[in-house]
Amino acid sequence: MVLRRLAVAGVSLALTLGTAVLTAAPTAAATPQAQPATTPPVVGRATAGDAPDIDVAKVQAHLTELNAIATRNGGTRKSSGQGYRDSVAYVKNKLQAAGYTVTEQPCTSGCSTGAGPNLIAEWPQGDAGTVYMFGSHLDSVGAGPGINDNGSGSAALLETALTLAEQNPAMAARVRFGWWTDEEQGLNGSDFYVGSLSATERAKIKAYYNFDMIASTNGGYFINHVNSAAAQPMKAYWDSLNLQPEENTEGAGRSDDYSFEQAGIATSGYAMGAGARKTSAQAAKWGGTANRAYDSCYHQSCDTTSNINSTGLNRSVDGIAYTLWKLAVANSTPANDFSLAVTPTTGNVDPGGTATSTLSTATTKGSAQTVKLSASGAPAGVTVSFSPASVTSGGSSIMTVATAPSTAPGTYPLTLTGTGSVAHSTTFTLTVKGTGSCTGQQLLANGGFENGTAPWTGDTGTIGAHSGRSAHSGSRFAWLGGYGSSATDSLSQSVTLPSGCAKATLTYWLHIDTDETDRVAYDTFRVKVGNTTLTTLSNTEAATGYTQRTLDLTPYIGQQITLTFTATEDAGLQTSFVIDDAALQTG
Repeated sequence: MVLRRLAVAGVSLALTLGTAVLTAAPTAAATPQAQPATTPPVVGRATAGDAPDIDVAKVQAHLTELNAIATRNGGTRKSSGQGYRDSVAYVKNKLQAAGYTVTEQPCTSGCSTGAGPNLIAEWPQGDAGTVYMFGSHLDSVGAGPGINDNGSGSAALLETALTLAEQNPAMAARVRFGWWTDEEQGLNGSDFYVGSLSATERAKIKAYYNFDMIASTNGGYFINHVNSAAAQPMKAYWDSLNLQPEENTEGAGRSDDYSFEQAGIATSGYAMGAGARKTSAQAAKWGGTANRAYDSCYHQSCDTTSNINSTGLNRSVDGIAYTLWKLAVANSTPANDFSLAVTPTTGNVDPGGTATSTLSTATTKGSAQTVKLSASGAPAGVTVSFSPASVTSGGSSIMTVATAPSTAPGTYPLTLTGTGSVAHSTTFTLTVKGTGSCTGQQLLANGGFENGTAPWTGDTGTIGAHSGRSAHSGSRFAWLGGYGSSATDSLSQSVTLPSGCAKATLTYWLHIDTDETDRVAYDTFRVKVGNTTLTTLSNTEAATGYTQRTLDLTPYIGQQITLTFTATEDAGLQTSFVIDDAALQTG
């Protein structure tokens, strides 16, 4: 949680949700801030028994890894450091393996110099027009590893997301998770994210839930805007444990929910307290020590895995799951239900061609209903249309997948979704074939790093006009390594090498400088395609200025590949690997 942020005083609004929301509890002593006058509709009808019991031991295993990441990176996971970028990579890899649509969003304005990206993950099921968002900041202060602040919220969301993917229930709404950068420097990552949304996209987010410091060792049980409509499912769960939660007055305006509030989005969330002191009444109600800080290691080096209240963490993560299931998971026994199928399940076309398939629905329970059809996952140059766009369950629709002449060859899974009272999805696999001829072209985008960071992924904070090093051309470059401590930096880009070409060549300019004096390869630089290492260089190749390097990628023609540059340093002297003007030429 950021040290301080001005809050806007106000009054609570009495909002009414649908019948799925439990009755609000009596008013707490503290008066919450005003909430936006947007009522977040509750579309699911989950009960407490439907929501899973999240394994707190798995949450703690994530905390152990975040602590280890900090240890490997100078004891911190601050937003501008390698510890933060390694934290992003850890969370991202888990989510991608589970089937989430994951995006790294570089913070290109308003963030600290060198700050790493926001990480956004969406579960690709449910009504895309109704989104519930759950977020936490992933960075720490520079003074420590930030395991309660805010590894606790980040790890709890990660395990909740993984549990959702594992159980894969029918979804009535979309669930989106956000792990924010640069919160400790002023809520900068979430501010940037909210500012990047169009009015239409903001309107889709019906409520945002924030989790910042949810395992404080002397903590209390606090809810942001405890009596608001958005807070009702969160409060209902803690009420069921007789915790008697209170308004989070200490945290008002001090964490990432504030960015969403300012945009008119309803918010709530859990917290267990930071540097404020527990009152005698709170100690009598919740236990712990009166007149002592909720977290005595707040913003200090002692905020490690030893600074975690496992009971509070368990109650928080189970409440998160309850809220998610309550809001976004469809009734496990809907009155009316349907099935969705596609025939054929695959299509093979040349660039510029079209493929057709039939989506069939059937009423499996109750009465027939209107089912709206949509598709996601289409690559650039591909459009998907349905005729008709909505059917009555029991009916069918013709799907047309049209490709542009410029569509890159490759295999693309498309997610087809039917949305009625619940949503069901199925998959159609599109293969865009090579044309059999070759037009020579340069395939690597932004190889000179002059146009922001996209489409590079990974440690994108390494890209910029950094002081202390110079570009080969232009003003920007990628500076991997150079820490003088144990660290790893990686940059990746996915490209498709068209069929029909006789040759593909990767070139890049690399400047290696080092403080190592031994002719021993302590620090390394690798170029990989997928899991295959094409070349390994090291501190022993250090030289003045840039050297152009060339690699033959001809064996990968006709394939979609992920190209990765990785620099790895040991715990000793620094070696910098500075890349610029990379290109992948076919011919």
